[in-house]
Amino acid sequence: MSVRRLAEASVQPASFAFNKANTAAAKKWIAKYPKGRQQSAIIPLLMLAQEQEGWVTKAAIESVCDMLDMPYIRGLEVATFYTQYQLKPVGTRAHIQVCGTTPCMLRGAGELMDVCRSKIHHEQFHTNAAGTLSWEEVECLGACVNAPMVMVFKDTYEDLTPERLAEIIDAFEAGKGASVKPGPQVDRFYSAPAGGFIALKDEKAVLKATRDKQAKAAAKAAEVPPSNAAKPSTDKAETNPSLKAPAKPKPKPAAEAISPAPAFDKKKADQAEPAVEAVKGKQRTRPIPPQGAASAYKAPEMLKGEPIGVAGKVVAKPAKPSLEDKNRPKGIEKPVAVDDLQLISGVGPKNEKILHDLGIFTFAQVAAWKKAEREWVDAYLNFHGRIEREDWTKQAKALAKGGVAEYIRVFGKKPV
Repeated sequence: MSVRRLAEASVQPASFAFNKANTAAAKKWIAKYPKGRQQSAIIPLLMLAQEQEGWVTKAAIESVCDMLDMPYIRGLEVATFYTQYQLKPVGTRAHIQVCGTTPCMLRGAGELMDVCRSKIHHEQFHTNAAGTLSWEEVECLGACVNAPMVMVFKDTYEDLTPERLAEIIDAFEAGKGASVKPGPQVDRFYSAPAGGFIALKDEKAVLKATRDKQAKAAAKAAEVPPSNAAKPSTDKAETNPSLKAPAKPKPKPAAEAISPAPAFDKKKADQAEPAVEAVKGKQRTRPIPPQGAASAYKAPEMLKGEPIGVAGKVVAKPAKPSLEDKNRPKGIEKPVAVDDLQLISGVGPKNEKILHDLGIFTFAQVAAWKKAEREWVDAYLNFHGRIEREDWTKQAKALAKGGVAEYIRVFGKKPV
């Protein structure tokens, strides 16, 4: 696939604005995403712009980015990545996208491109003389089972032959594209085998209503009929279990008998010679584990602050640093205006509350932390160096200086 670039400046319109209907649709799309994540609406908004203009213009990309408060370069990255967006004027009645990935190419995509060259234009991204048709080769369109196939705007046409594609192009050229049924162009049920639909011909067996009916029948069959119910017993021993004689315990088979473990002799274990294990022509020794009852073995003590495996000892998690530690950052009383610390990458609602509990409420406080203070907070949050990796102080300095705008200037993106 060739590099995708915006159309030349000579064909770019000076401005763009959504019409009334698309403005309302854009607002609905933006409202689908939570606060702070509105930039996720870039894909549907660019599609709305394309449907309105026929292609995605530079002015449209910038207008959408302004609506979503995102840098223009981010919008340009999305528009140039996805082949669903047309970056140059295309045919007003049909733009044919021919899949050229391996499955389609093996099944005749090359012949489909020859049809486009003969009926539309010998070069891609050029319209026919009337400006009504255009075509291009694209990467996989996701219908490999039905190869070869093409996409016209939002619809796919699959299982094509050169003759059938020529008929479809003629229909769109005549303004009758809506009459062409999308999907497989042969006698095939969606992506079922070409020889006929053989799997799950009847969906009745897997419907919820069928499953519920089967479950009720199974439950009813499990019930004991009243005629077969046992009659009340008149035997006092049966009605009062305490009157029954205790059952004698069955003797265990000899094979299941367990011999008592030998007593553990620590002196012998300490004096035992180490076993020798050959490794690549060399010898190394490994201690023989203590023999005897499992209860005689004492696990190593849990040591704080020492990595696991050092000197063969099992250790616990490092303890949190003391709140009385001299390296703890100095806290302040909660001010009237509290900064949104969650704008710092790595600070979520839970960590923000912990910082508030420590008396940290502003970006300026975080920006002023020294190395020892950063290490103390990192250990207190059990972050394993994350504060240094994500450079909280640099983020806080930018936010303290100029808010989100300064953050974008420094880091090239909005805080997330």
